Amino acid sequence: MSWEVGCFLAIGVVSTVGQALLYWLLRGWWSPAVANLVSLFVLTVLNTEANRRLTFRYSTAPPARAHLGAGGLFVLGYLVTSGAVLWFKSIYPGASTAAETAILATASVVVTCVRFTVLRLAVFTSAPRRTR
Repeated sequence: MSWEVGCFLAIGVVSTVGQALLYWLLRGWWSPAVANLVSLFVLTVLNTEANRRLTFRYSTAPPARAHLGAGGLFVLGYLVTSGAVLWFKSIYPGASTAAETAILATASVVVTCVRFTVLRLAVFTSAPRRTR
């Protein structure tokens, strides 16, 4: 379990930074909701595959199940992160993109805790380990 938590955490940090950077870049052209949708989608696909191959490498779940399960979590993540950014923008309409990105990253950390729990318990089932 400690390997899973550590690996998930490392992948999560890289994914959160990647999403924040992509969001910040896209925010120059698109609204917060669209920039978040695109950046979250791209990073969710990469994050799920990295977790499938590294964090939950002993799982018996096929790749399609992993990505479908992560797709449901994507919807939750999008609603929470977009809600946080849009709420922040309603309170501070003149806030910078950097401030929006900080709110986005903070909301992503909350979503990541839920994501690990759901992926671990419901999406990725573990094959019994062999003892020698």
